[in-house]
This record gives sequence, C-alpha cells and structure tokens, in this order.
Amino acid sequence: MLTPKENLLRAIRHDQPEWVPTAAEGLAWIGPPVVERCTAAGRDAFGVHWSYEARAEGGTFPTSGGHTISDLARWKEQITIPDIDAMAWDAIATYADGVDRDRHLLCGFIELGLFERSYLLLGMSEALMGYVAEPKLMYDLLGALADYKIRLIERLDDVANLDMVWYGDDWGTQDRLFVRPEVWRQIIQPPTRRLYDALKRRNILINQHSCGKIEAIFDDVVEMGADIWNPCQPCNDLVALKRQYGGRIAFSGGIDSQFVLNRPGATPEEVRAEVRRRIDEMADRGGYIAAPSHSVPSDPALIDAMNDEIASYGRRCYQRPA
Repeated sequence: MLTPKENLLRAIRHDQPEWVPTAAEGLAWIGPPVVERCTAAGRDAFGVHWSYEARAEGGTFPTSGGHTISDLARWKEQITIPDIDAMAWDAIATYADGVDRDRHLLCGFIELGLFERSYLLLGMSEALMGYVAEPKLMYDLLGALADYKIRLIERLDDVANLDMVWYGDDWGTQDRLFVRPEVWRQIIQPPTRRLYDALKRRNILINQHSCGKIEAIFDDVVEMGADIWNPCQPCNDLVALKRQYGGRIAFSGGIDSQFVLNRPGATPEEVRAEVRRRIDEMADRGGYIAAPSHSVPSDPALIDAMNDEIASYGRRCYQRPA
C-alpha cells in the first residue's frame, strides 16, 4: 500500500494513484521567517500597514492608504526590500530537520507574489493604472520583487531542502483577470517565469495558487512549468481545462465553496454529490487533489461529509474497471 506521500506524487505525476488525495495529505509545511501578511494590526516586512477586524476573513487586511509607494516614478527610493540575511533562519532549519521525509513532501509556503505585492505597495487603484499607463516602471518594479522572491526561496531551500513551493499570486476576479491577458504576459509573466525557472533548477515542484478566473492565461501557466494549480475554482471551465491539460498539470481544489459548501441551507448529501461530480470530472488517470475551491469557514457537518466522501468515493473511483 502506498504512503500518502507516494500516492500524492503519483497524483501529481498522473501515474495512477490508489486514491484521490486531499490537499492536506502527504505534505509538511514550512515558511520563511518573514512577515508578509500580518496576523495583527501593524506593518509587514515591506512597511505596508495592515488593519485587523475579527469579522474579516483572515482577520487582517491592507489598511486603506497604508501602502508605501506614493509615486510610481520614485519606487526605487520608496520601496523597502526585506533583508534576507537578517532573518532568523535557525528555527526554520530545526523544524525542517524534524520532518519525516519518508512520509512527507516538504512544501515551502510563499505567499503574496509579484502582482499582489505590487498593489500592496502602491494601492490597488494606482497599481492597476500603472500596469496600463506605466508598463516599463511596473516591469522594473516586478523585476525587483522577483529578485527578492527568488533569493528568499533559494535561502529557504538551502536551509530546508524543499520538495515543493506553494507560490501564491491571485491573478483573477470572479469573471476575468485583474489585467488584460496581454498586460499579464508583458509585465507579470516574464519575472514569474524567472521565479519558476529558479524552482525548476532546484527540482522543486511548483504549486501555483491563483484564485479567480484565469483561463485566459492558463496555457501560459502550464507552458511555464507549473506542476499543480490550486484552488481551481469552478468559475473556470474545469472540465475543459482537465481535458486539454490533464496530462501536464495537476488540479487541486474544485469542490465548490461558493455555491455548495457555503450556500445557506446546503445539505451533507448535496456536498457528497458535489464531491462525486468533481472527482468524476477531474480524477481520471490521476492529476487531481480534492479540496474546497477556497479555504473559507464552512459548517463542520458539511466539511465532515466532504472529507468522508473524498475518502470513500475517492478510493472507489480508481478501483472501477476502465
């Protein structure tokens, strides 16, 4: 019988896993010793201010006016790049040494990627205008951010010997990209490709997180070499993407958080039906990791039903005659 780690690798490699894994199976998580998303009111490592509201999803959010770059033309003077050498790496090394690598892939958690950090530094409105009106300045800014992210990941890998990186950069809204596809390809893709290339040189699996509808650039993401996409939200045509790219990238997520798990009045049987439908659509020959389409709080009874159905149906689906 496969271990969860072995089964997860088979799913990622489209190599007939024994069961549909979940996003929690076979992974141990580790992050760099830097605060890029505050958990309480205060400033992150770039100097951006965050506010706290207990009722807000996640608790903290960027403070209105809390960005640090007031003039895009002067971004080099106004940016603060965290000092990687001054970070406390000893505790990270100690944690990594304690991970059972026979049972777990060690996944580095790298959030707030190039696009997200750009709007945190500039404010959303100024960033979006910059992508259209000042593409060269935005390209240079994202290049500097990519240099930092690459150095951060390389140091984390030097310390922890990573198997995978979960790299977060939300490119999509509910119905489209934040910027036009050609703008994404002109400004965001080239430094993101450099980051991907740095990961591939170190044989690190790339688990690309991007919420929203990103179908318009999905071919680019696959071509750059992403190994997994999460959380593969149903605002995209997941069936069509699986059909076209199913042998080249694994899909993680897909179980509808918005209209099933968090719909008022949803029942456990409706959740079970959603799990079965998504597995039927996405799990053929592997390449699917079952999880909600977003990690938002849900009724525990519904989560229990989801997990139970993944465990049972997600094993039976690979035992059926071809």
